[in-house]
Amino acid sequence: MSRDTGRAIVISALRLLQVVVVSTALAWGCEVRAATDIAWWHAMSGELGKQLEKLAADFNASQSDYRIVPAYKGNYTETVTAAIFAFRSRSQPAIVQVNEVATATMTAAKGAIYPVFSLMRDQGEPFSLTDYLPAVSGYYTDAAGNLLSFPFNSSTPILYYNKTMFRDAGLDPETPPKTWPELGAAAKRLRDRGAACGFTTSWPSWIHVENFSAFHNLPLATRANGFGGLDAELTINNPTLVRHVAQLAEWQKTKLFDYGGRGQSAEPRFQSGECGIFIGSSATRADIRANSKFEIGYGMMPYWPDVKDAPQNSIIGGATLWVLRDRPREEYKGVARFFAYLSQPGVQAAWHQNTGYLPITRAASELTRAQGFYERNPGSAISFEEITLHPPTENSKGIRLGSFVLIRGAIEDELEQAFAGQKSAQAALDSAVERGNKLLRQFERASPDR
Repeated sequence: MSRDTGRAIVISALRLLQVVVVSTALAWGCEVRAATDIAWWHAMSGELGKQLEKLAADFNASQSDYRIVPAYKGNYTETVTAAIFAFRSRSQPAIVQVNEVATATMTAAKGAIYPVFSLMRDQGEPFSLTDYLPAVSGYYTDAAGNLLSFPFNSSTPILYYNKTMFRDAGLDPETPPKTWPELGAAAKRLRDRGAACGFTTSWPSWIHVENFSAFHNLPLATRANGFGGLDAELTINNPTLVRHVAQLAEWQKTKLFDYGGRGQSAEPRFQSGECGIFIGSSATRADIRANSKFEIGYGMMPYWPDVKDAPQNSIIGGATLWVLRDRPREEYKGVARFFAYLSQPGVQAAWHQNTGYLPITRAASELTRAQGFYERNPGSAISFEEITLHPPTENSKGIRLGSFVLIRGAIEDELEQAFAGQKSAQAALDSAVERGNKLLRQFERASPDR
């Protein structure tokens, strides 16, 4: 073999080795830079589901270390049930969306949850509770004021009214009823002009018991509505709430008020023009606008003017994001970064504007106002104004009662009997208290904190 031939072989070998080294380095580099997948189980479908997926996609595009992977798991009950079963088989997601009334149940599962305040501290992500709206964050804090889960989709009840029907009835279309007596008078005028019903509402317990109590600064239960301990007892059979339910039942007789069912089942009655006034979630605003062929007015929830501290502030509905334990350490770094991303004013403002849910920070609301959104969209600021009307009190901070999904069902059973004239308001609410307290004692006995 000639010297030139040998030199050529050596050069070729060196070049091959370079290719191998470079290829290996690239492969190693790709492996190191591969994004960590983080599962997020949620309960949002339709347009809201699309907005949620956009949030995840935008975060994923903003960095290359982590990839949020949303997965729709059905309604709230189905989603949290799926997460519980998955935890038992060690296949749980890092993040699960849970509705607000299941907060006490999640809080009791201490070994399964990674509190958000601990997560953000452990992962070194910027986090200040004072950045968040007290009426929102307060719902999800422990007795020491530490945030347990991340506020995500929060709404509150507001009043919608049909301006066209108001004009026809000789009512001022620019002035929504502010008190319950004013609402009753407006409903009568609407009925006198031929409306099938004066007003209706969705979510009967959430609006007429839970938010009614907060807006009038009345306790829903002892022990600071359950925040102070598992031994709380319901107090919803108080004179103010009894009077309110009795008035609704009286109005029901002449269709000034017409009960439309649980959940959101009454909403189409407003959209179709059957009822002139509707009290429902602020998060249905876009849906109502899209499906109503008349000019819509907006207002805060009504209050009884002779109740000393009314109006106080409303409380939230919706859901929050809980972090589950026993996931790889690297995932938690990504979850903390994702929560920091969700807290950015621009991200929160876009979520608020595109969905109708509340912004969770004042900065997001201020940015939305500066962008002219509230001016271009009359009524869109009412939910924020209502929930921040006054600093939350012990009675208007929120609810922390175990098994509250079941308790809410019992309350609505009894309300329906009162509206149908089968029970007096006092008897119905006495029964709701008795049934609810039994559920609270069952939860207390089963709790590891007992």
